[in-house]
Amino acid sequence: MDNSPAQDPPSLPDFDKRGGGAQRTPPPVPMTKPAAAEPALRASDADRERVADILRDAFAEGRLDVNEHAERIEAAYGAKTLGELEPLTRDLPAHRPSAAPKPAPAPAPAGPPLPPARDYSPNAVAVFGGSTRKGRWRVGSRIRAVAVFGGVDIDLTDAVFESPEVLIDVTAVFGGVTVKVPENVSLHGTGVGIFGGFDVREQTADDPYAPVVRVRGAAVFGGCEARPKRGKLLKEWVRKQLDF
Repeated sequence: MDNSPAQDPPSLPDFDKRGGGAQRTPPPVPMTKPAAAEPALRASDADRERVADILRDAFAEGRLDVNEHAERIEAAYGAKTLGELEPLTRDLPAHRPSAAPKPAPAPAPAGPPLPPARDYSPNAVAVFGGSTRKGRWRVGSRIRAVAVFGGVDIDLTDAVFESPEVLIDVTAVFGGVTVKVPENVSLHGTGVGIFGGFDVREQTADDPYAPVVRVRGAAVFGGCEARPKRGKLLKEWVRKQLDF
């Protein structure tokens, strides 16, 4: 009789009850490496306008004061990438609050129809001469004014604003640029005068949704003057007419 201690039978692989094959433990799933950060994407004009809209809404709601609104708007229009735009609205709501329906405006008194607004090139260049933009004309989001031994006159008092923000880039070399705006829009500016002058008479409109005109650039042996024209009020404003 064998009195040796009983030994455990050798371990056998587990069998699948259905197929009888050995049931194997699936191999561990390898961990994937995090994707590399994408390069900074360039911002489009539409991206900058979207951020500017959010900033204007925040200013109207009292979330930003005048200085904060002006600084962020300036940074928005100077941004080159989406990464530069993102911090400007990080602490602000991304959507506008729903507004209560507004009553229909009273019909305007009948009068003679206005002539169609003229279309001008966004570039006003005067070299040993002059260039003028005035009357009833369509104003987009950007105007470039270049005066070299000449003068450029930009009159926005009777213009049709098609953008809530108008940026005017000024270069005056031995020349001058004059900008006139209605008294019920906001006017801000920043520029450099080198042996010349760069004078922007800033104002902030009472209506936070009023269009904003920004003048920037440089005057070298020349000058730039931007000011509101008293008694002139903006009447045609596409943003307000469409109730944006």
